[in-house]
Amino acid sequence: MASGIEGLLRELAPRALGAVARRYGNFADAEDAVQEALIVAAGTWPVDGVPDHPLGWLIRVASRRMGEQYRQDSARRRREDLAASWSLTPRDPVPGSDDTLILMFMCCHPSLTPGTSIPLTLRAVGGLTTREIAAAFLVPEPTMAQRISRAKAKVRESNESFTLPPEVERTERLRSILHVLYLLFNEGYTTSSGPDLTRTDLSGEAIRLARTVHEALPREPEVAGLLALMLLTDARRPGRTDADGALVPLTQQDRTRWDRDLIAEGMALITEALEQHRIGEYQLQAAIAAVHDQALRLEDTDWSEIRSLYARLETMTGNPMVRLNRAVAVAMLDGPRVGLAMLEGLDGELGDHHRLHAVRAHLLEQEGDTEAAVAEFRLAAGRTTNLRERQFLTTEAARLARGATPPEQATPQVGMVRPTSRPN
Repeated sequence: MASGIEGLLRELAPRALGAVARRYGNFADAEDAVQEALIVAAGTWPVDGVPDHPLGWLIRVASRRMGEQYRQDSARRRREDLAASWSLTPRDPVPGSDDTLILMFMCCHPSLTPGTSIPLTLRAVGGLTTREIAAAFLVPEPTMAQRISRAKAKVRESNESFTLPPEVERTERLRSILHVLYLLFNEGYTTSSGPDLTRTDLSGEAIRLARTVHEALPREPEVAGLLALMLLTDARRPGRTDADGALVPLTQQDRTRWDRDLIAEGMALITEALEQHRIGEYQLQAAIAAVHDQALRLEDTDWSEIRSLYARLETMTGNPMVRLNRAVAVAMLDGPRVGLAMLEGLDGELGDHHRLHAVRAHLLEQEGDTEAAVAEFRLAAGRTTNLRERQFLTTEAARLARGATPPEQATPQVGMVRPTSRPN
């Protein structure tokens, strides 16, 4: 499918789902119907062309699918009149409102655990496929499909109306929503698999959705923190790859290519959020990204500040990936031996995660243990499913094996804290 049509469908999917769910009052059935409409569109639009009113087209096809499904129900006679009343004609107006925020809150219903609400939202609102979500959570695709089905069943059983929940419930569900958007951005910024390093359609959609939440909840500092984190991280994207799409490490990036407008916007957001003195993990990550972005040259990076921020973040979250990133900052200040010591014990928590092997390889190289560093680079390359990362790590192993030095002093890749455990 052409990338332009794929991006359009991803943008329209939550709007179509919101319109169908609002009209017929059944989120679970509406989600199934919209998914089928998207499949039909993906097959026909590249051949027949995009319709003049693509959103209305999706709503009509999904509505017809819901009508057909209800006609097949065992209570056929009782539902036929209802199904007939649901028919949409091409003249029916397309809803002017964007129900994306309502959808996000509905997908994070209190009856759902994070392990079910997050995948449901990623599919219904973020537009990820079940395969992509399964890869992000490190589970088989059939397992994730069952999870999503159970989540939709629970939402159906709740009989929740298609409106924003009361304010007290919004606060309770907000953390799950932010985690959803965080995962979505991560998958777009460094894809879990595939030939490209990034998927800008996913990271762009995550930013769009984060803006939607921030506009609705402008005084929530963690919402602003997450949006700032996305902007400050995405600002470096132009420098992360070369003309051929190969990965360029932070030490070798042309910082003049970084998007200074995004950096300025992200800096304003995180500054305002931190002034509220309700510090959360996304604000701390955004603050770390801001320190990197403010350094016009690599040698200007304030590693002491980054080390302090990671220490605070580790205390707050206990996330072993935070400790991995903190080890990098410590090594930049106190030497690779100290950083390597901090990695001890992480194998049990991170397993064979390729980022652990990659960081260990960089630090071993700096320590002068070439043989061990090559082995770790190869281990890292074998454990990433992103082709661009694998190529970079394989090249690093080959370079080191033949005794070549990097263009600049090697620094392990650091950045957003990737999820490391499966939600319950």
